[in-house]
Amino acid sequence: MKKTICELFAGVGGFRLGFDRLDSGWETTWFSQWEPGARTQWAHDCYVKHYGESLDTKGELHTGEDIALMNKEMIPDHTLLVGGFPCQDYSVAHSLSSSKGIEGKKGVLWWQIRDILIAKKAPFCLLENVDRLLKSPANQRGRDFGIILSCLNTLGYSAEWRVINAAQYGAAQRRRRTFIFAYRNDTNFGKIQADKQASDIIVNDGLMPKAFPILEITDIKKIKLSDDLLEVSDHFTFAFENAGYMNDGVIYTTKVTEDETSPVLLKDILQRDVDEKYYITNDKLEKWVYLKGAKKIARTSSSGHEYTFSEGPVAFPDPWNRPSRTMLTSESTLNRSTHVVADPWTGMLRLLTPIEAERLQGFEDDWTNTGMPDRMRYFCMGNALVVPMITKMGKVLDEIIAKEA
Repeated sequence: MKKTICELFAGVGGFRLGFDRLDSGWETTWFSQWEPGARTQWAHDCYVKHYGESLDTKGELHTGEDIALMNKEMIPDHTLLVGGFPCQDYSVAHSLSSSKGIEGKKGVLWWQIRDILIAKKAPFCLLENVDRLLKSPANQRGRDFGIILSCLNTLGYSAEWRVINAAQYGAAQRRRRTFIFAYRNDTNFGKIQADKQASDIIVNDGLMPKAFPILEITDIKKIKLSDDLLEVSDHFTFAFENAGYMNDGVIYTTKVTEDETSPVLLKDILQRDVDEKYYITNDKLEKWVYLKGAKKIARTSSSGHEYTFSEGPVAFPDPWNRPSRTMLTSESTLNRSTHVVADPWTGMLRLLTPIEAERLQGFEDDWTNTGMPDRMRYFCMGNALVVPMITKMGKVLDEIIAKEA
């Protein structure tokens, strides 16, 4: 089986870089990266500067366009479909054209993934999302993830998932993300896994525990999915835990305790001799202290209801002696979530540099130094995944692919 990849919602290439670091023969046949409403496609351009463009099967360029407009049949064949897609409302409804058909909401990118799986039938799929995916939406907990698993099941796939805290497995950032590994049931791997107990797959024999070892699990919960996607959308609710497995429409889930490796600390990724523009000036210090501090503010809603808005304090400055907090797309702006460190060599308060942001995500220094402004370098890193986590999963996938015909 060829080691070929299609990378969706590619950002600046985190998935591709993670597989490239394996140096085991993976080839990306096509990618897609498009930021809605953006005049300049900074992430796409950064990706192209590192890797070049990808032609579709007609020899045309569509990598920097809305994936919804792409003819999925024109995407080159691939063994592995990867992508970090946003957490959205995945609910479905009867289509207008047929009472028997269903359609998801326009603009929801999960349906693009499903359509590509239908068109190209990739044997394997590796996806990334935020950890709240398992609990959304708030008024019907677990529905959105149930829809995803139902779609995969209907298309003939089984799936594993884990919520991975990158800091537990050697990264310098406490970043929790849901990873989904799906595989067609007619692959050699799928046939082998189908004969195993769900507990064995979750604890030892799946891709996830091999890439991210665990210490223990709680009792496994089990539920059967309806074959009717509309039924799932309207009525399904389930308390998904941070690990699980789905085969033949049966879901198994449990809470796992991660096996922590030696942590990388925030101080380990800091630069020396940082440009003075990253330091916090005295005139801004009071505002930073206020934003990072605890608050209780009396407010009135649009309906006239009076309430108290409360939030606790954020460490200020961020401690060096532990992995960092999760980096967001708003990093470096004057807001509560931006990291502020006391520079180890000057003692002065400052922001993280773009290079330090890249290091938190496991990219090489200056990966995004391709002509984009600093604010977009931070934005791209806030959107990115932690690259070494992909490499860990890729090592296991190499073993799986080696046993396929």
